Amino acid sequence: MEGNEAQAWGNDGASRAPSPVDAAGDGITVLVVDDERSNVESLQKIFVREGMRVLVAYDAKQALEQVRSHRVTVMLTDLMMPGTTGLELLRAVKQVSPEIEVVLMTAYGSVEAAVSAMREGAYDFVEKPLKRLTIVKSVRKAAEKQKLVLENRSLKNEIKRLTTREIVGSSPTLRRVIDVATQAAPSMATVLVLGESGTGKELLARYIHDRSARAKRPFVAVNCAAIPETILESELFGHERGAFTGATGKKEGRFAKAAGGTLFLDEIGELSPQVQVKLLRVLQEGEFEPLGGDTEKADVRIVAATNRDLLAEVSAGRFREDLYYRLNVIAITAPPLRARREDIALLVDHFLGLYAAKNGKARLLVSRGALDKLLDYHWPGNVRELENVVERAVVLSRSDTLTEQDLPDAIAHAAPPTPTALTFPIGTPLEEIELRVIKETLRHTKGDKSVAAQLLGISTRTIYRKFDGVPEGPESHG
Repeated sequence: MEGNEAQAWGNDGASRAPSPVDAAGDGITVLVVDDERSNVESLQKIFVREGMRVLVAYDAKQALEQVRSHRVTVMLTDLMMPGTTGLELLRAVKQVSPEIEVVLMTAYGSVEAAVSAMREGAYDFVEKPLKRLTIVKSVRKAAEKQKLVLENRSLKNEIKRLTTREIVGSSPTLRRVIDVATQAAPSMATVLVLGESGTGKELLARYIHDRSARAKRPFVAVNCAAIPETILESELFGHERGAFTGATGKKEGRFAKAAGGTLFLDEIGELSPQVQVKLLRVLQEGEFEPLGGDTEKADVRIVAATNRDLLAEVSAGRFREDLYYRLNVIAITAPPLRARREDIALLVDHFLGLYAAKNGKARLLVSRGALDKLLDYHWPGNVRELENVVERAVVLSRSDTLTEQDLPDAIAHAAPPTPTALTFPIGTPLEEIELRVIKETLRHTKGDKSVAAQLLGISTRTIYRKFDGVPEGPESHG
């Protein structure tokens, strides 16, 4: 910028008082970068009048220092500066702080360079001689764009936080399952997830995908039981136009959509014999044929799941034996909730937070009576049923505490479960077995350590030592 401020700002540079809205500045911080001090000073005065916070720099080095030490909304920089140019500064700033919007000041002869800079991430460019209204408008619009981008990112993160499922629990039963899934994840081996409905089989599949080399590629889930048999083949493998009546165009199947990633086939026991044959070919040859199309490579990792006994299905002739063994490379069984009761309190706490946030309500506390009822219930619907119960309580509760009255009648009035025998896999550490036996006995005695000790033939001191950190000492069985 040359000459006095009036010349530099063209015909609309007359001073004006900022409006109340302008004076607020909307929290905008603008960084002005130019090697001409008079230009910087003129711009600084104008933006201050607009109620904005102004930072200044006279070269690229100073500008980067300002960016690293302050939260900058918009950087306004001259394009042609000695040493590091405005374009080079743009690239450097985007590396340090990608959310900063950049507006370039340029002379008539460098408009082409400014347009090129916009392809590299600049928001706008303004031509010299600069006009006050034009430069202020450009900076404000750049700030509005940044605000929208940040709000959109925040909203996406919040949606992801609310919708992303996570495996909650620390019970030994669950830990063993997670250990196997963690070991299997980095491999390309096909995984078969077994378990009752509502145990979180898809959650395990996503856990495996997220820890694999394919984590950045798609995770595509298909519920084989939810898609009519007549169109399942087309849904999985796709079809070409005219492949069958009603095929008016080409359709990409789930195998193609999952390319490079993971395809999760839920309820795989529901596949028809025809689709079983085509799936077997994918597993054997690594390729598939869309209906009416040519052979394509299948670059997917398959994780399948079922709540059926597939071996029984094989014996009954409803499931191919060769397909079963192709799928059953690594088998993982998602444990039912009744086998991991230690996790119920953690799950309740997790779902309370999740549904309080989703419904815009304060987080509920849980009464001791309600928690006992939840612990005693047999949970035929597993974790999914527990989640539904907690969501219902969050929505319908009229106080700040989840009580027995907030629970469905089937749970609130359920009789305590009859004690059953405990089973342990061969190789379970003795210490873990001992703790489980004591815990189950205490649950049966409603926490009465004296009665539990009598049932187990040990001293109450042993129970206290195991759970309350009481130092070991002489024991008595009297």
